[in-house]
Parts: sequence; C-alpha cells; structure tokens
Amino acid sequence: MTDADMDDARATGGAARDDRGAAPAGRRKVMRMSVELPLWRALTGYRILTLVYVLCLFAVSYPHYAHPLGAAAYMAVLTLWTALTWRRTTSAERCTRQFLVGDLTVAVGGILLTSVIDSHARIMAGAATLPSIWTAGAVLGFAIKGGWRWAAVASTIVAVANLVEREELARDTVHNVVLVWVASVAIGYVVEVARASERTLARALQIDAATRERERLARDIHDSVLQVLAMVQRRGTAIGGEAAELGRMAGEQEVALRTLVAGGLVPRQRVVADTAADGGSAAHQAVPGPPPAAGACDLMALLAPHAGAGVTLSGPCSPVELPAAAAAELAAAVGAALDNVRVHVGAEARAWILVEDEPDAVIVTVRDEGPGIPEGRLAAAEREGRLGVALSIRGRLRELGGSAEWISVPGQGTEVELKVPKGIVPEGGRRGRARA
Repeated sequence: MTDADMDDARATGGAARDDRGAAPAGRRKVMRMSVELPLWRALTGYRILTLVYVLCLFAVSYPHYAHPLGAAAYMAVLTLWTALTWRRTTSAERCTRQFLVGDLTVAVGGILLTSVIDSHARIMAGAATLPSIWTAGAVLGFAIKGGWRWAAVASTIVAVANLVEREELARDTVHNVVLVWVASVAIGYVVEVARASERTLARALQIDAATRERERLARDIHDSVLQVLAMVQRRGTAIGGEAAELGRMAGEQEVALRTLVAGGLVPRQRVVADTAADGGSAAHQAVPGPPPAAGACDLMALLAPHAGAGVTLSGPCSPVELPAAAAAELAAAVGAALDNVRVHVGAEARAWILVEDEPDAVIVTVRDEGPGIPEGRLAAAEREGRLGVALSIRGRLRELGGSAEWISVPGQGTEVELKVPKGIVPEGGRRGRARA
C-alpha cells in the first residue's frame, strides 16, 4: 500500500479488522468509504484542469497585457503553487485551514493584481482576471471543508475582490460573483447534510451491531444460566430446609435476569429448554448445538440425534443441504421446540419432526400431542420476560431470514413450522425479512 492509499484509508475511516474487531493477521481490508472522498478528488481534478485552462488563456492573451512579464510571473507562481499543493485537496485531513487561507490569498491576489498588469480598456471590456475560473477551486475548498458558512465567507471575499478589480457593478461581473456565491454555498450545505447522514448511518449501524450482539448473549443466557437457576429453584423447593432458601434465591435471580434479558439482549448458539411458552421452568440442561462451519451441511444429520422412542424424524432420503451456520441454527431452533414439548407436555410426550426440502426453502415442522397453547399465551410469556420462544426459536429464524409460526388447537397439540430460505448464512451476506 502506498503512502497515498494509507492516507486515503485514514481519511475515509478505513480500517483493517478481523471478525472479532482486532487487527488482522492477513491482508484483508474492510474499508468504510466516506461521502466526502469523491468531492475532494473532484476538487483536485478541478484545480488541475482549470490551471491548464488559465495557462491556455494566458498564452492567447499574452500580447494584449499591459505588463506581460508580470502576468507570466503570476502564472509561474500559480502553477508552482498548484503543483506543490495538489495533494492538499485529496482529503479533509490534508486540507488544513492554513492551506485554505493560502489558496484563497493566491486567488484574491491574482484578481487584484489584474488591475495592475492588464490594461484598463481590457478590464472594462470584461476580460478575465489572471486566475480566472481557478479562483472557484479555492472557494469550493472552503465549502467542502467547513460547510456553507465557510463557503459564504470565502465567496464574499472573492466577490469584493472582483468588484474592486472591475471598479463598477458590471452585469457580467455581478453574474459571475453571484454564480460562485450560490454554487459554493449550495455545495457547502450539501456537504453538511451528507456528513450528518453519514453520522446517522454510522450510529444506526453501531446500534444494530450492539443489538445483535446483545441478542446473541441473551440467547446464550437463556439457554444456560436461566435453565440452571430454574433447576436449582425447583430442586431446592423439593428438598426443603436450607436448600429451599437457596432455591428461593435462585428463583429471585432468575426473575431478575429474565427482566434484564427482556430489556434488550439477544443470542444464538445453543439448544435448550424454554421456560417461556407458558411460563414453566425448564428441568433439563442445555445441549450445545453443532458449531457453525464453512460450506454446506446436511440438516438431516444434525437432526438425527433428536430421533428416539418419543420423537419420530421424517424427511427426504437425500441430504437436505444448507449453509453450515444456517443448518446449525435451524437444528438449534428444532431442539428448543422439542425442549418445550418435554417441559410443557411431559418427558414421555411423543413428538414428530418433518423435514421438507423445497426448491427455495427448507421447512421443518415439529408437532406434539399435548394440550395445545392457549390463545395469547406466547405474547404474554414474552411480556413476562420468558423469552424462550422469542430468542431460542424466533430469534434464530429471524437471523436466518426465515419465519417461525405456531399452529395450536386446544386439546389437539401444537405444531411449529420453521421455514428457512436457502443460501442464507447468519452474520454474513444479506438477510431476509422474518415474518415471525
């Protein structure tokens, strides 16, 4: 990477990070493009192109100047200044206030020097000033650097210099002055709006990233700590004595932790019983889900361990392939649904898992023979801070761009339909919208 590239990376907020936010060992770069960078590059090009135009205009008008050597001396200074400072307008960091003042001084000095070097007749006839349209570059530098207020001040100084050089309010001079003033102020205002929008977007992305991380942590808490506290509470109450007091305190901590989780966390990585759907407490420990890996993974192989005497697994004979991370999350959601069956229907309850491999999605249905879920119970459980369904199931499916739907008829059991579109990988690529 060249020095210029490194400067551009700093100017645009570019940074090299690995997946955990630390400096990478390799050469991968994650660049955050600034909305200002194209404007600075355009200004650099404008200064160079207008210098070429001014030199051509000088060559054509050379015989007509009253003091051509003086005009040539100014052109030499203008060329040398532009050549030595062209990098100053490639980024906000390089374009300092001192440089902007010096740039405006060169432009205004050239305008005022025109009345000395050029003939009075040519000036009254509307001949271009020595720096001509190069002057606009100095004003635009103020606009991009400091916004419309800086642009207004700089363009006003240029306007006064042009009026002094012309010695009258000629229509063409006023027209040029107003044009530069309006254009620079408008560009300065647009730059301020763009900066505000960029800051708002950056803040929104930070909030989104923090929310997703809190969700990930909250799901881990739900799938582990809350389950242990619930078990301690139940066992302590059953044993009695000092264990009952320990169980009571564990129950208080469980309620406090659920309140904290309900206030804004979320997670994603383990399969565990849900205390939530109807307010019960889980009695069994969390079962770690398979870690996400690269490449495709057979969902049927991940679901196979759930099959047993009380659980029937049905699906295609051929592999049902999903991205490994998506398959792991879907399998974790299925495990959470089965945990709910065991907690709320009974350890001996029968359940059925049906896997459907459709062209654009994979649908997994978990059905039980329990009493069903009363209407509004899921929403009530979530309001109470019992977020097993919201986090362990809905949260996982939402991150996969899929949906989770519950169909329950009192006395006829509950059916949970989990749908995941193919080609979606958690924490990467584009996410679909969840219906759940």
